[in-house]
Amino acid sequence: MIKLPHIQGNGFGAGVQVFGWLGREVEPPERWDLRLHGWQLCHGTGGCRAECRHVLVCDVRPLVPTQRAAMAEADRPAWRLIMLGVDEGAERARLLMAGCAEAVSPNITLRELEARTRRVNDMFGMLPRWRNIGPLTLDLFHRDARQGVRWLNLHPREFGVLWRLADTPGIAVTRRQMLTDVWRLQHAPETNSVEVHVSRLRSKLAQAGCAWLVETATLGGYRLAANAGLMVVPERPEADQFDHYLRELGWAKEPVE
Repeated sequence: MIKLPHIQGNGFGAGVQVFGWLGREVEPPERWDLRLHGWQLCHGTGGCRAECRHVLVCDVRPLVPTQRAAMAEADRPAWRLIMLGVDEGAERARLLMAGCAEAVSPNITLRELEARTRRVNDMFGMLPRWRNIGPLTLDLFHRDARQGVRWLNLHPREFGVLWRLADTPGIAVTRRQMLTDVWRLQHAPETNSVEVHVSRLRSKLAQAGCAWLVETATLGGYRLAANAGLMVVPERPEADQFDHYLRELGWAKEPVE
């Protein structure tokens, strides 16, 4: 069999098509090996998939429907899974509704798999989906932020405030600008909604140990701490719920420190 390259974590250049492989076998079989179409294979970071920001192609034929459903639930809200080997159309529909990127029959050809994977991958790249600010990663697709593998469970408006502040780190955003850009209002109503949402956002940031990220500007408004984008967060492998489930199946190892 042709020896093909693989990479670790997210250390790939812009424009490189990357996928992860999951199954009882460490390497994808030739019939489903996207490397034959120029893709690169990622094995995760230190044995963990929490930081993988690309599609994960998974051979779920050895699993029963309840296990497949549990896998889809464990990966939420990342929306990364392309499940191979689901015979029944009704089950494929349930998996798609649960948040899988794709669920396909076991007789899918490599050409079709590559096309479907490329479509999902292109959807990932339609927007600047992720931003790293300080110890947090903002996910525009799910309108939430996470610290490591723990989600902050932000309200959509709280997320909108944080994302807007991240547009211009260190520069104040006025209440009027916030109402225009986040609330989509062209006038300034008599409401303290901005202040309430900033207060709730700060409370959730404080629980994550990073209340310092959002500052009150001297002349009014709010700003993201100027050094938020420059803060270097030590990279260490950390397992999320999905990684824990993969280890239950025996499909993943313990994180390597």
